Amino acid sequence: MLPSRFGEAYRLRKVPLADSLRIIGRGSLNWLAHRPIVVSFEVTDACTCWCKHCDHGGPRDESRNLQPAGYARYMESLRPCVVQISGGEPLMRDDVSEIVRTIKSGPRPPYAILVSNWSLMTEEKYLELRAAGIDQFSVSLDFPDARHDEFRLCSGLYSHLTCSGLYSHLSSLIPRLAALGHDDIVLNSCITSENVGEIGRIADKAREWGVNLCYSAYSPRRTGCRDFFLNTPEQLAELNRLLDNVEARRDQTNWIVNAPTTLEATRRYFANGGTPGCKAGLRFLVVTADGALQPCSMQFQRYPLEDRTRMIREFSHTNQCDQCYVSIRSYLDKSFPQLLWENVRGFLAVK
Repeated sequence: MLPSRFGEAYRLRKVPLADSLRIIGRGSLNWLAHRPIVVSFEVTDACTCWCKHCDHGGPRDESRNLQPAGYARYMESLRPCVVQISGGEPLMRDDVSEIVRTIKSGPRPPYAILVSNWSLMTEEKYLELRAAGIDQFSVSLDFPDARHDEFRLCSGLYSHLTCSGLYSHLSSLIPRLAALGHDDIVLNSCITSENVGEIGRIADKAREWGVNLCYSAYSPRRTGCRDFFLNTPEQLAELNRLLDNVEARRDQTNWIVNAPTTLEATRRYFANGGTPGCKAGLRFLVVTADGALQPCSMQFQRYPLEDRTRMIREFSHTNQCDQCYVSIRSYLDKSFPQLLWENVRGFLAVK
């Protein structure tokens, strides 16, 4: 996202100068041409987990899923500079590597991010996906210990894991893969009322494992449940205190990838109960598992690929929703000069 990967679970680290300039150039052109900067391909609705803060979970009808070759049409039409491959749990698709190769095969290959809970990840699958073209692996982490399992409710029906084994799996696999030196793993921690007190310890865990960390913010729109939103003065005070501590420890490694302005906006989101000005459908959008366009994963108006202009007219230009500040929008709400400056100055290879 010019990519923080033009959106937040997306900070580019150690990117060669030529690649940095290419991403900046493509993002600039898309911005000016009103094409999406980021497209999230939700390649399946099925998931290995039943997370408390999510509206996916368990098995779903997979019969209408787009086949790998079908993604080429979306890439040719939308031409995003950043792509998320997500779900559900994208690793439930045996052909996910083929999907990645299709997405990366055109004349303008995007920066590609796999968003996953990693319950099905292995070293072999990681290397296979890297070879297919994944540039960054975004891994969900809600707690820095086995409470993560309780929040995620991962099912052994879909993997070798037991319901109590996800955190153990991550704590073994992530440091081992980080030690390979590819610098492409980012933990994504969604701040909720349940884990707000763990913000600092989650940062410590990312440092211990040798990976980066991106904070995101819980949205009640996904499930309709406000219990996980930060609802009390005590919770907001704890959020501010712990984010202050994280900010004080920021260094040049990009270990905490959120820009300071984004963390400040996250504080305001919780304090105000929302953030207006969302650019869903315009600067980013979702392609569902069966190939429909949605403005975002929490707005369920569906459009054919050919009707994106109508989606912008009917939804984006009238959108009043303020009920999220998730990673895919957290940078894209910013002005173009601010977005460009933050990425060039702080996190890309341009110095």
